[in-house]
Amino acid sequence: MSTGGAFGGNRGLRPIPPEKGIFPLDHLHECDAEKKEYLGCLKSSSNKSEQCRHLSKKYLQCRMAKNLMAKQDMSELGFSGVKELDSAGDKNKESLDH
Repeated sequence: MSTGGAFGGNRGLRPIPPEKGIFPLDHLHECDAEKKEYLGCLKSSSNKSEQCRHLSKKYLQCRMAKNLMAKQDMSELGFSGVKELDSAGDKNKESLDH
């Protein structure tokens, strides 16, 4: 007979929360502008997140600044080559469009 619980669960052990992915919700809407900008970018780019990475970075930086998540180096979050949107980013986008 199996020692696991229903559906293969292990009833004797306490679950361990993941290190990442658990953070306070933005109840005061402190980073709503950044979130809406990112979601708008996703919508306009047919959900191609690579085109909106600069906005994702901006949103996470806002969350860190407002203590809604632990401060961490952006390179550790996968943003080592991502810069803020600037004129060079606009030129790259234009060259892709043409």
